[in-house]
Amino acid sequence: MLRRRTNGREDADSVKPDRKKVLLFIIFTPAFLNYASLQREGQVLSATGAQMIDIGLGQMIHLLCKGHGRPVVVLDAPAGMSSDVWYYVQESLSLSTKVCTYDRVGLGFSRRTLQNETTGTEKVWGLSTTGRMVDDLHRLVKAADIATPFILIGSELGTLNGRFYSHIHDTQVSDLVLIDPIPEDVFEEEKWQQYSHLVPSLQMMQFSAAAGLSRLLIILGVLKPVIQGGDVSEELVQRQKYLLCNPAHQSAAVDEHFFLNESASQVREISRYKPLSSKTSVHVITGESFDDQLPSDLNQVLAELQSKFLKRSYPNANHIQIRGADRHMIYKNPSSLIKHLHKLVSQRQPNQQRQ
Repeated sequence: MLRRRTNGREDADSVKPDRKKVLLFIIFTPAFLNYASLQREGQVLSATGAQMIDIGLGQMIHLLCKGHGRPVVVLDAPAGMSSDVWYYVQESLSLSTKVCTYDRVGLGFSRRTLQNETTGTEKVWGLSTTGRMVDDLHRLVKAADIATPFILIGSELGTLNGRFYSHIHDTQVSDLVLIDPIPEDVFEEEKWQQYSHLVPSLQMMQFSAAAGLSRLLIILGVLKPVIQGGDVSEELVQRQKYLLCNPAHQSAAVDEHFFLNESASQVREISRYKPLSSKTSVHVITGESFDDQLPSDLNQVLAELQSKFLKRSYPNANHIQIRGADRHMIYKNPSSLIKHLHKLVSQRQPNQQRQ
C-alpha cells in the first residue's frame, strides 16, 4: 500500500491552527468563566438588609442602614472603595444610632447610568466627580427618606463630597466629620505629578478583572481582600473578592481617581461661592503616622498641605490626631477612630435616647 509523502512544512501548517485554538482557549476561558461567576455572585452577595434605592433617571444606589435612633450617621468612602470599607465603624456605631452606608454610582452594587441615559447634571458636573456624587447623595437622602439633620462622615474622597454637600445642603448636616481630608491644592504640587503611574496601576486592575486574571490571583492567594480576619463574616470576604473580579467596579474606581483633581477644583469653587453655615460643626480626624504605601517625600508634602488647608478653611474645627494610625485607619485601626465617633454621636443624641 502506497503512503503519501508529506513534508515537514505541511505538518507544521496543520499544527498552527490547533495552536491558535489552544491559545485563544487559554486567553478567553478565564474571562468567560469569570463573567459567568459574576452573574451568579451578584445575585447572592449583596449585604443582608441592603436596599436598592431608585434615585431616578436610571440610577440605582445600594444602601445599607443598620441600627435605630437619631441623629442618623451617613458614611462616605474613600476613592474607588465600596461601602464595605466602613464595616467596623458601622457595626459599632449602629449599636447606639442609625448608621447608613452606600455605594457610589458604579461602585459595589450600585448601578451606573447607561450611555443613552442622562441625569441632567452631566453638563454641569462630569462623570465620577464630586458634583455628580453629591447630586446622587442628595437624591438618595430624599428617596430613602433619611432623617435630617444627620452626621456626615467622609474619608479622603468622601471628605471632598462631604464638604461639597455641607456647603450646598447646610440645613441637612449637623456635623461634618473629615477623616484624613484631601487638600484642594494637593494636585497642583509638582511632586504629585511625578506619581501619575497610580492611575495606570488601577487600570491594570481593571484589565485583570476583565480578563479573569484577578480571580486566578485570588485562588492562588496573591490577591487578597482589604478587610479580613476572624471577626469578619465569610459573606463580607466573598463580597470583596467579587468586587476585585468585577471590571465594572474597577472601572468606576479608575474614574474616581482619574477625576480627583477635578473634584478638588469643584470643592474649592463651591467653598468660595457658598461658605459653610456656622450651624454646622466640623471635626477633623487624622493619623500621626505616614502611609507606608506612599514615598516619604510625598507623605511629607501631603502632611504640610493638609495642615495649611485646615488652618485656612476650618480654623475652628475640632482636630483629633490618632496615634499610630494612617489614612487607612477606618479599616486598619478602627477602634481608636470609633471611640471618638461614639463620643460625637452621644453628644448629639437626646437625653432619653442615651439613657
